[in-house]
Amino acid sequence: MGGMQRVSLQLVDTLSRNIEVDLKTVKLEAEWGSIGTKTAFFLIENVLSLPKTVRNYKADIILFSSMVTASIAPLIREKIKIPMVTINHGHDVTLSVRLYQRYLRTVFKSLDGVISVSEATRMASIKRGMDPSKGISLPNGFSPGDFNLHECDKETARDSLLKKLDLPLNGKKVLLTTGRLIKRKGHEWFITEVLPKIQSDVVYIVLGDGPEIARISKVVRSSPHTHNIFLLGRQPDNILQLAYCAADLFIMPNIVVPGDMEGFGVVMLEANLMNTPVIASDLEGIKDVIEPGKNGYRIEVGNDILFASEIDRVLHNELDTLSESCRSYIYSNFTWENVSLRYIEYLKTVIRNFKNA
Repeated sequence: MGGMQRVSLQLVDTLSRNIEVDLKTVKLEAEWGSIGTKTAFFLIENVLSLPKTVRNYKADIILFSSMVTASIAPLIREKIKIPMVTINHGHDVTLSVRLYQRYLRTVFKSLDGVISVSEATRMASIKRGMDPSKGISLPNGFSPGDFNLHECDKETARDSLLKKLDLPLNGKKVLLTTGRLIKRKGHEWFITEVLPKIQSDVVYIVLGDGPEIARISKVVRSSPHTHNIFLLGRQPDNILQLAYCAADLFIMPNIVVPGDMEGFGVVMLEANLMNTPVIASDLEGIKDVIEPGKNGYRIEVGNDILFASEIDRVLHNELDTLSESCRSYIYSNFTWENVSLRYIEYLKTVIRNFKNA
């Protein structure tokens, strides 16, 4: 399950438990291999059925989970007599397909509200035709119950990874990156430009798969640090949790890629939840997640020397205090229990404005 899908389900779960909300969900369940075809049929089905569902359910508002599902808004606008709002996440706004980009303006015009997961995503939406008065920036959240926090002991987690995956981590500082292996994530740049400049005795673990896997694997094989780099592919949630817990620092070395962007980066919250601070590139939605000195640090994009030196500095001088503060910071700012209340208030405002228009 991707990050966008995970946070959408977490939001639905949280909203469904709020006494102010009576929630009707229309969702698609599909394996990654068939997601494209099933999404197309899902959208067609909802063009035909959603107006009737709205009438039967006596709904007050429609909330689409992404620009992909919101793409049906222009096709049903005349049949829907309630406001329509979408959440957008970044890549669903910047997707570099000419016809899609042209159509986005029509989609934004048909919507009554837009919730962007970061200010960078909101600005990307405005650039593509969204009326600024329609949009608001609200962050993604996290659900603490998805992780077993009581079992997060770094030495125990490292012993478990040694037994399960034969990873020799004891005595090393552990750097971790998780998520899709795509160009904007900057894996190749980090391995070739940053890792050789780190003075500390580190290992670098990468969890996830994606279209860049072959290229990254080739880079790792040719690296003089190949014995300290572990590409583990896609792993089950229990291994992911162990890795978050075992890591000293979570690394988010994003680079600029035209037509793509980091809308938010919920993996950083997951790392912080396990007392693992983040060192990340200072761009796009990452700016809304990392508060310097609270849950990590943001580094100038492409500055390999500064990125490496900041990793060394935090590992040697600030790791204990930053590890303690990062969890409390995200609990104060990013739990779905708190963020969902801001969603509800915004949706109430959209409903009022629609009725008064």
